Amino acid sequence: MTTDIQDARKKLQQAMNIAPAISCGIEELLGRSANGMTFVAGRKLGKQMTASAKKTTDVEEALAETRRVLEEHHCLWHFEPFIPSTQKEMVKQTEKGAEIMLVFRDCMIRQSLFRYGHHQKGSLCFMMYGFFSGALENIMGKKTELQIVHTGENACLKKLIIGS
Repeated sequence: MTTDIQDARKKLQQAMNIAPAISCGIEELLGRSANGMTFVAGRKLGKQMTASAKKTTDVEEALAETRRVLEEHHCLWHFEPFIPSTQKEMVKQTEKGAEIMLVFRDCMIRQSLFRYGHHQKGSLCFMMYGFFSGALENIMGKKTELQIVHTGENACLKKLIIGS
């Protein structure tokens, strides 16, 4: 017997199956510029979805608000902060700004890419980076950047840099 969430997830996964096919096509057609195009599209989506979000300059609150907005829109991008053993605090201050490591364990994009047989770190992943950039810029009022540290079958590790 399946639950409502499992049924919803199956429907979403079926709809997401076309995304890697499109991604593969635009990457072949446009080459590396496909990443820039999908980043801009994701950034616009992030700004639109967080237009009425609660504003804050606190990193933890901003991530919680981003998570709330994603859930409100039925997006399955579950993430959580990761504190490396070399750090004592979740947020690390650098000359670039505040840095926080995020683990994405349940990512609808990664699952779709694997199902289709397409590589990670491509245009669909850049769409997600764009989404977080636009969402956190709206919520925090600062430029942000999401960088890949590691991609894998079970999780991806990313570094979020929030400009000062």
